[in-house]
Formats: sequence, C-alpha cells, structure tokens
Amino acid sequence: MSQHDQDRDAVALPGGRIGRLLRMGGMTTGLVGDMAAAGLRQLAQGQRPRMQQMILTPQTATRVTRDLRVMRGAAMKLGQMLSMDPGLVLPPEMTTILAALRDEAHHMPPAQLRDVLDAQWGRDWRRRFSRFDVRPFAAASIGQVHRARTHDGQELAIKVQYPSVADSIDSDIANLGTLLRLPGLLPRGLDIAPMLEELRSQLHAEVDYTAEARNLTDFNRLLAGSQVFRLPELHPDLSTPHVLAMTWLDSQPLEALLSEPQALRDRVAAHLIGLLLQELFDFKTMQTDPNLANFRYDPGTGRIVLLDFGAVTRFAPQQVEGFRTLLRAGLAQDRAAADTALTALGYIDRATPASLRARILDMFDTAMTPLRDNAPFDFAGSDLALRLNAMGLALGQDPDMAQTPPEGTLFLHRKIAGIYLLAARLQARVAIRPLVAAHDDTMANRATA
Repeated sequence: MSQHDQDRDAVALPGGRIGRLLRMGGMTTGLVGDMAAAGLRQLAQGQRPRMQQMILTPQTATRVTRDLRVMRGAAMKLGQMLSMDPGLVLPPEMTTILAALRDEAHHMPPAQLRDVLDAQWGRDWRRRFSRFDVRPFAAASIGQVHRARTHDGQELAIKVQYPSVADSIDSDIANLGTLLRLPGLLPRGLDIAPMLEELRSQLHAEVDYTAEARNLTDFNRLLAGSQVFRLPELHPDLSTPHVLAMTWLDSQPLEALLSEPQALRDRVAAHLIGLLLQELFDFKTMQTDPNLANFRYDPGTGRIVLLDFGAVTRFAPQQVEGFRTLLRAGLAQDRAAADTALTALGYIDRATPASLRARILDMFDTAMTPLRDNAPFDFAGSDLALRLNAMGLALGQDPDMAQTPPEGTLFLHRKIAGIYLLAARLQARVAIRPLVAAHDDTMANRATA
C-alpha cells in the first residue's frame, strides 16, 4: 500500500457513544432517503414498490459498507459476521453487500494512535523501542497492528485497540438491530434477539485483550510441537487490556499461494480443515474468526501462521458429542439419527412442522455430500455453497422458521463457512472424508467402507 493510500485510509474513529450514535443515525437517515428514491424510481417505471428492492440497491450498499468501515468496532464486526450468513437470516444480496467489510478497515491517524498509546504505556513509551512503525501493518474492525523492535532486538507485532470500541458495543448492537428490523429485510416473525445477544457477548470477549492473551497462550500449548502451524508468542511486559504485544512472524498472505503448485494449495487447505476438526473434537476450543487475514504462510518453513485469538469459542463436552453423533448420522445417511441429533442440539424441536423438519434435514444432507466421498472435493468448482445458500434463504423465508441457530453454534457456522471460502479462494481440492474419519473410530470405519 502506498503512503498516499495509507493517508487516505487514515480516518479517526468516531468516539464516544453519542458520536457513534450520531454516525449511525446519519447512516439510517441516508438509508431512508435512498429507499425513498428507489421507491420513486419504481413508481416512475410503473412498478409497485417492494421494500426489499428498495433496501437492496447500489446506493444503500455503498452507504452501509462505507459507514461501517469508518465506524469499525462492533458495527463493522457484526457486518462481517452477518456476511457469512448462509441465507437463514439475510437475503443473499445483503450478505454480498456486507462481504466488502471483510476487507481491511480504515486505520487511526497518528495523533489518535499516540493518544491511545500514551494512555496505555505512558507518554515516554517511544523510549521502549529502537523502532516503532506508526503506519499500521494491518487494520481490522477492533484494532490495528504495528511492527516494532525493542532495544534488545526483539521484533514485535503490537495490536492496538481502537478507542471507545469496548464502550460502544451495546449501543452499536442495539442500533444495528434496529436497522436489521427494517420491514422487508428479515423473514417475518424471525426473532433475532438471541442472535444479537450472542454476538454482543462474543464482541465483549473479543475486546478483552487480557482474555486474548490467555487464548494465545492456550493455543500455543495446544499446538506445541506442531510441524504444520506457527503462532506468535505473547510479550506480557508490553501487553495491557487494550494493547497486545506478540512476537513478529515473517509470513505472506495465503493469496500468494495462488501462483504455487496445486499440491501446496491442497495441503494448506487440508491442514486448515483438519485444524477445524481438531479444535471441535479434540480441543473443544475453537478460534472462530476465519477472516482470511488471520491465516498466513511462512515459505521459509512451509508452515501456516495462525493469528488473532480474540474470538474463541469453548464447547461443552456434551455439545461436542452431539456434533460427533450428528456427523456419524450424516456419513451413514441415517435420516432418523440425524433428526434425533439435530433435535438434541437444538436446531429443531418437537414443535417444528414435519415439512420444515424435512427441509432442514435435506439441507443437512446436502451439506454432508463432500464429506462422504473419498475423492478430492473441488471447492472453487463446486456449486455447493450456492445451493446451500438458496436452501437457507428458502428456509429463512418460511413463516414457520421463527428461530435462529441454537446458542453456541453461530460462531461454529461462521468458522465452517470461513474455511470453505478460504479453500475456494485457494482453488483447493481436498478429500475431506479421511480428515473427518481421523477424529473418530466409527467414522474411520465408514471412511474405508
């Protein structure tokens, strides 16, 4: 990125609840104006205005992504999460709009950065370093990363949280909830309150850099001795509740592998799928932010670099066994067992109408297709994601589908969707069934059947 581009992308974070509320209010007012203009255009063309078409226009897309990128924090993070919705909550046009939020955010101007570090480290903080790059290496929804060197030669990555982000989570979630409830955007009768509460809880966890430091330490322990993955190590002396200091790891974006041989791309994707399964079934602890920037590649060692442990979900043993049972049922194409497992996990209940239950089972059966085949699955060449999205959208529009995914599964879905998108981006071809089988003797028997 050129210096001109970086200067252009330096935008002060709207500070305080009032400032962010005003920004959100301005976005809402602008959206209403865009919708009114779209409605008038439809009338002028002799068409009856439709609310969803009034909302999902190029003008609203530009406004939403622009304003959420400026706001950052919970507002942008929620947009990123919803961009991976498989159609159960948002129409595909809206998830496409929100997908732009997965790109890098604006970063803080140097003066705002200095104010943050003065508050965290004291005004003489520069004396601790022989070098500190004021321009960030990366900028995301909650913070930005700088490269620094200590006087004893340690190369560090310094993750700095944006000011007021933690204080604005509740209001950002409430304000975005209001936007999501605009008529015609969500299926009628869908209660998004539980989903928003789960998002709120997760975001509060993500802005707790003390907790992220513990997560980083935990994953270093879980993956100790790995010849496949590398993780930064915590530098506790410089870490605070709003600054996280870690060792700097030289690496390159995974997109750089697009010019590498197919076998290498396949191997990287297979390792990341295997890690997802290991996190769920072995660790019962999962990093649940699958942003492409959180996975990098070290060409010197051939290892995958794992970054960002702010979003970590821990699963109860009985929940993990529930997913194992569901996976076994899917591999065996045992519809009755899958029905029982989905009910136990909370995806359906006794009140779910038979026709809706059948469609949910159909969607699960479709999702299981690549896991039943020992042949490599072509992520980029398959239309599986499109078919699942269409099925999810149809389910979301069903008036009987008045529930969101069960508690604790939202971020698992996010991780699965993110790894799928990553494998597709790498144009990888991976035999998934043997990877799944490696985590259960029963599944292993089915994999060799």
